[in-house]
Amino acid sequence: MARLTRAQQQERTRAAVLVAARQEFAEFGYAEAKIDRIAERAELTRGAVYSNFTGKRALYLAVLVDAAERARDAAEPPAESPASVGQALGSFARVWLERLPFLGDTPGSGHLQLRSLSGVLGTESARAALAELVRFEALLLALALEPRSAVRAAAVRPAGLVLTLLHGAAGLAENAPGVGDPFDLARAAEHLAGIALGDDREPPHLPYVAPARSTETPWTPPGGLRDEITGRPAGLGDDGVVVVLGAGRLSAAEDAMRSARPDDEVTVVVVTSDPAEIGRLARLRIVDLVGCLRRVFTADRLPRARVVFDDAGTVPAALGHLAAGDLPAGDLDLAEIAVRVRDGLITTYATGRGAGHAAARHHSPDPGRSGAV
Repeated sequence: MARLTRAQQQERTRAAVLVAARQEFAEFGYAEAKIDRIAERAELTRGAVYSNFTGKRALYLAVLVDAAERARDAAEPPAESPASVGQALGSFARVWLERLPFLGDTPGSGHLQLRSLSGVLGTESARAALAELVRFEALLLALALEPRSAVRAAAVRPAGLVLTLLHGAAGLAENAPGVGDPFDLARAAEHLAGIALGDDREPPHLPYVAPARSTETPWTPPGGLRDEITGRPAGLGDDGVVVVLGAGRLSAAEDAMRSARPDDEVTVVVVTSDPAEIGRLARLRIVDLVGCLRRVFTADRLPRARVVFDDAGTVPAALGHLAAGDLPAGDLDLAEIAVRVRDGLITTYATGRGAGHAAARHHSPDPGRSGAV
């Protein structure tokens, strides 16, 4: 029998740890779970667990990510997309609410099924990232609800309300399983499509965003990255706008999408200084949402933005000659870097607050013409 390579052995060890951790968290819950027992369940040493995961929080998030990825990959698309925004919100809610635990489930298994984060996020940066992720989820849901129109706050805000409703129901179900009728919640989500939430004016901060600059810089994007919406290669070399956002600035994607041209390919690259925890948190929330969207919308109705996880920071590194010194204290979680790509060249770049809006709105000269800097 052929010997396993080091990479194969590490993958086998990681898989064994995930199985053991899932059992431990289901039985004892996050707070009472022990790394020593997880190692014992996996028939591994404590050191073997820590060689793959930085700690219990990272391991718990990895278990949730694994479950979310399995659900996404198994998602069967519908024969056709819902005919109206209200029907779409109701269908999305019904799919999402399938995770609610039953009365007889153990607390630990119920929390895993809910993808619960209660008592898990121990840092201010992680909580801030979660707030940004919730806003980003609302944007992705809105892009599926109105795929052929410009991004409007009038669509994003009801999407955010639906997510608030669903997560509120999940929070209640953690402590009182069986409370709340999922069918009533789905009908409530459907009716939120028609709620009046005020005007749809451009956000007041956008006029104060520093303008983008024109350039003619050859662009060789890093390979090996993929779009989490479709599962296809990321296509970072395609014409369009690439927006690199730290996990603590993901809500800025809405400004970029609002400012993009109708035919722009917009790619949001998610980066973080903490891939083990905040990176997994971002992956969990976005993959979980995409799994639900794939069951509600046909492929042509999925959000038109691309979403790419860049845990190694290869994209900002490739843009380093443009963004040197522009990251706040080197913190990738607060990064905002955006470029417009055309014919293999970066024709526009921007950094700092509102970079995505600036790059998407900027009209750079055609490559090869005078006026570029």
